[in-house]
Amino acid sequence: MSLKHTAGLPNSISARSALGLAIASWSSLGLAATAGEEPKQQESTVELEALDIIGTQHDTYKVDHASSTKFTSPLRETPKSITIINEELIKDRGAASLTEVLRTVPGVTLGAGEGGTPLGDRPFIRGFEASTDIHVDGLRDLGRASHEAFNLESVEIVKGPGSAYTGRGSTGGSINLVTKKAQVDSFVAGSVTMGTDSLWRTTVDTNHYLQEQDIAFRLNAMKHEADTPGRDVAEVSRWGIAPTITWGLSGPTRVTASYYHLKSDDIPDQGHPVSLITMKPVDVDRENFYGRANRDFRETSAEITTLAVEHDFSDTLTLRNTLRHADTMQDYIMGRPVFANVAQEQNGLVGNAFRSRYVENTSLINQTDLFGEFELGGMKHSFASGLELSRETIENKNKYTGNNTTNDLQNPNPHADDWTVSRGDGQTASKFQTDVVSVYAFDTISLHEQWDLNLGLRYDDYEVKDRVPNGAKSSSNLWNYQAGIVFKPLPYGSIYLSYGTSSNPSGENTQSGGADGAGAGNLLNGKDGLDPEKSRSLELGTKWDLLNQQLSLTAAVFRTEKTNARVTDPVTGDIVLDGDQKVTGIELGATGRLTDAWSVWGGYTYLDAEVVKAGGNGANDGNQAKFIAPHSFSLWTTYALTDRWTVGAGANYMDERYMNDANTITVDDYWRYDAMVGYKVNENLDLQLNVLNLTDETIYDASHVGLFAVVAPGRSAELTANFRF
Repeated sequence: MSLKHTAGLPNSISARSALGLAIASWSSLGLAATAGEEPKQQESTVELEALDIIGTQHDTYKVDHASSTKFTSPLRETPKSITIINEELIKDRGAASLTEVLRTVPGVTLGAGEGGTPLGDRPFIRGFEASTDIHVDGLRDLGRASHEAFNLESVEIVKGPGSAYTGRGSTGGSINLVTKKAQVDSFVAGSVTMGTDSLWRTTVDTNHYLQEQDIAFRLNAMKHEADTPGRDVAEVSRWGIAPTITWGLSGPTRVTASYYHLKSDDIPDQGHPVSLITMKPVDVDRENFYGRANRDFRETSAEITTLAVEHDFSDTLTLRNTLRHADTMQDYIMGRPVFANVAQEQNGLVGNAFRSRYVENTSLINQTDLFGEFELGGMKHSFASGLELSRETIENKNKYTGNNTTNDLQNPNPHADDWTVSRGDGQTASKFQTDVVSVYAFDTISLHEQWDLNLGLRYDDYEVKDRVPNGAKSSSNLWNYQAGIVFKPLPYGSIYLSYGTSSNPSGENTQSGGADGAGAGNLLNGKDGLDPEKSRSLELGTKWDLLNQQLSLTAAVFRTEKTNARVTDPVTGDIVLDGDQKVTGIELGATGRLTDAWSVWGGYTYLDAEVVKAGGNGANDGNQAKFIAPHSFSLWTTYALTDRWTVGAGANYMDERYMNDANTITVDDYWRYDAMVGYKVNENLDLQLNVLNLTDETIYDASHVGLFAVVAPGRSAELTANFRF
């Protein structure tokens, strides 16, 4: 007998089957009660005919729990805004990198690097930079890199000051990349993608479980080659592999060893120069490339080895230790398109400034966590506590020297041979070593059936030093906390009020350059003698799981303020802690299913990011923070037309942004539209066609202090065959 899936009932059980089971159970209990006896289920046995239940369980974008044990409640009862993009959503939207994922997240904007500030993922969350607040499975990933999606189960974005959770930084929020784990299952899966602009991408995801040995092995691998849609010369090439093995998956003690390797070899792209006349990206053909095709390159590598041991003392108490060693490298030469003056622009020329970097990052981190549940004084406690020890090193070497060149603005020749490159002296320009000892504790206390108290506290003994002769150094003792009260008027909804803090010590972002200004988190210009910046945030929000808890709706209003920001003293020219920055905002979100066939993920964020006191001569006081969009919106939805056909569509809006502190240089707002069609060939194979940037809009999605603007990809199409056996 075949039964179709009925909305609202789990695991494809039909209403008729469920009703029959309920009537049978009620009848047996009712007969016993009528006789004046206590109901005894063993006295009445009902035998039901065996049924073959056949139905379709559609994947959902809704996630109920964060991966970190520091979040001691389900997301619905966590007093903090958390956005999670799971693997299903990443796949449906055709995203292959962290940058492509973040482009679709409201409240997140992108920045660019060049020489002093390196290339790589540079997100801004709720008005503050978060490039050093990226984590992999809860451990900080300090090296500036471009993160891939082939080994990701989800991307978790925690909004608002959160140093209690992640340590230094995280003023606007933090990002956690959750990697794929070995499972109690055996399968072979993967994908093959071909598309416009010479796109070829192949992924493999295989898991094998040996039941008798209780060992699981999982392997993910990827190869990706493509030009950049709508751009000349620029291209990306990368490959990666990520094996994981876990012993004792079903036992009280689990040991997991994993390795991650990613290597890329790209031609980097700095986009278009900013006009000194219009104070916007210059009006030229989108394809114009101002670098040198035979000179420019960008090579990166990442090697991450992790060993985790976890033991369950009981159903309510677990101890876990995670040890990780990571090496990353970035090596590049490129040209930065910048006008030297107005006359150069009027003469139809643009400079091509030589930029290069060679940096190696090494980290050794050990994190020990004890988490579980207990009751005390009639109240339930869900707790997590831990100790983290880390040493991170960033070494920058003088590897190249080169000359600046000039391009024709309207018709640049990327194949010109007017450049020279020589080997540098190879000496270490800087070698920053950061040592941190951290202790933290979190607890969710069930005060009442409808009231929870959420508490968190963290202490960091932080020290950073440049290990070159006479190098600068700084140390701080950082205390940060999180407190929230949660009211649950109904079992499927909550209202919360939370308060959190963050600390930004000098040297937390030693890869920021001089162009980033007084507020950059490096040790330049006497910042090594300053105390940490302090931020705090108040957030009032509500979260509801509706439509039989298939759809999550969230809303929050918040205020984040930093009253001792680093600024330049107008009299002495020194950098002092006298700035004031304030972000007030609203955030709305919807994730899950409207019906069994109709899925949705979307949100809207409004940010009033104001630099109240900017320092210097005060000319920038009250200006809008650079790179931050006041309004941002994203919506993605899919609908299963039949058991075989699925259609999807999405829209993103990004408001106009300023690219400099003076608010004189802007990048226009934009709408971007995407679409998807999926076809299920059989249970082992499905096809998916994605068309990205349907209207072929010219989009500038990142910039570096108003000098140039990075061009986002134009329209592209890609066809993917996904297989699983």
